[in-house]
Amino acid sequence: MSNHNLNNPKSDKDKEPGLISCPVCNREFRNEAIENHVNKCLFLLNSQMEKTFKRDNSHLKENQFSPKRLKVDSGIETNLNSKDITNEPHASSSKNPCKTKSQEGIPLAEQMRPQHLDDIVGQIEAFGPGSMLRSILEQKKISNMILWGPPGCGKTSIANVIAHICKESSNLRFVKLSATMAGVNDVKEVVKIAKNEAQYKRQTVLFVDEIHRFNKLQQDSFLAHVENGTLILIGATTENPSFSLNNALLSRCRVVVLSKLTVDNILQILIRSVVRNKLAVLVDAIEDIKEDINESKDIPIIENKSLQWLAEVCDGDARIALGALELAITAARAKVKTNKNVSQVITLSDLQNGIKRSHVLYDRQGEEHYNIISAIHKSIRASDDNAALYWTTRALHSGEDPLYIARRLIRIACEDIGLRDQNAVVEAVACLQGCQHIGMPECDVLLVQCAVSLARAPKSREVYEAMKRCQAFLNDTKGSLPSVPLHLRNASTKLMKSLDYGKGYNLLHKNESGLNYMPEGMESINFFRES
Repeated sequence: MSNHNLNNPKSDKDKEPGLISCPVCNREFRNEAIENHVNKCLFLLNSQMEKTFKRDNSHLKENQFSPKRLKVDSGIETNLNSKDITNEPHASSSKNPCKTKSQEGIPLAEQMRPQHLDDIVGQIEAFGPGSMLRSILEQKKISNMILWGPPGCGKTSIANVIAHICKESSNLRFVKLSATMAGVNDVKEVVKIAKNEAQYKRQTVLFVDEIHRFNKLQQDSFLAHVENGTLILIGATTENPSFSLNNALLSRCRVVVLSKLTVDNILQILIRSVVRNKLAVLVDAIEDIKEDINESKDIPIIENKSLQWLAEVCDGDARIALGALELAITAARAKVKTNKNVSQVITLSDLQNGIKRSHVLYDRQGEEHYNIISAIHKSIRASDDNAALYWTTRALHSGEDPLYIARRLIRIACEDIGLRDQNAVVEAVACLQGCQHIGMPECDVLLVQCAVSLARAPKSREVYEAMKRCQAFLNDTKGSLPSVPLHLRNASTKLMKSLDYGKGYNLLHKNESGLNYMPEGMESINFFRES
């Protein structure tokens, strides 16, 4: 037998008529299909070569399950199926929620990510039954959207649900990028593959986590591809999209506002994690099962009130709650390993000792920073001393700069109290100086006392409103502004005196001096009157 026949099991005589061998993978196709197949083979081969010589792009995560791998003559593996490139699920995929060896190093918060729409906790308005977005996703149709919400509210979890929807659909492909690690080159690589997939009627869904980390120029790289449908973009951000994202990008995407999870939502997630992963035994009170504690050393025991307390202190952040629960269970198991006679009981005091303070949502550079200071200002303006005390104390509790609050109080004293109590601005300035001298935590009472004092003071916005009218008048003035009248000018030189600078000026009251102090033509304008 010839060498040709050894390398090719099918000889030319054995080939079916009308079939041509692919020069890359040696598979046989009909004459009308061979050209498209070879183009696909070459594209995949080139992509694998680029990944061999370029840096590792392991942060690009797809939902494509690996089809059968076939080695070609060049020694590079390419993902080729016997028919086409498809999303074939692994036969070994299991729905068993119990922890496997591959899950041992995965944080509990990551393990508990939902996979189906019914698993989403909270966010009833956006993804609850009957909502528009849920109806669209149930039909396996995905639109461009920006998920905006506080940390731990479920943005990445919703993206995880969408990823599973893509797995179940043969014409959708899911790719995940993190803006903290990826750049424009990574986006270009995704687009290049997406364009090839589009030839076979497969759309690419690109999820960009922390999309606000991309600058405005990097965000522009999405525009053309989102516009022509090459990519379906899903972004997640904790920052206000109005400030952190391009208007052009916002006009192409729907902004989905996600709310902070409630205490009941967090409690539901905690109970689900304990039951589904068999992490512990839930009891109403340890006292009720004292006789059975010694017999259940292998399984931790935790009280329902402990989970309730944990749900209350995490400030709507499910990631914080699950992380604290995992830490408490790990500590309980470690305690048993050290002392075999100790049972794995997690009491409320154990959790309170492990978590000294609640997780307070606050970003000194983000939107919440401005929301809190706005609440302080509006409470003082409304003379609500109780609310002024609460918001000022909350800002300090969250780690706000006391000097920033003090500077804002000076502004409030002039803007909202004004001439009705001229000691208010003196008190606010003294508060700022006191904060500079003694610092935190001693200066907290200075700020709260000043805020309450300003809230109780009589209010007058007369000067502030007059200033706003004057500013509006200047903005609306067309042409050059009128010059200063000669009698108001200072005659500091002989030349100026010869030009009548300061001529006729006297020190009398305006009603007695006979002089006009407004520019010519503006004598009748009074900014203290609203008209």
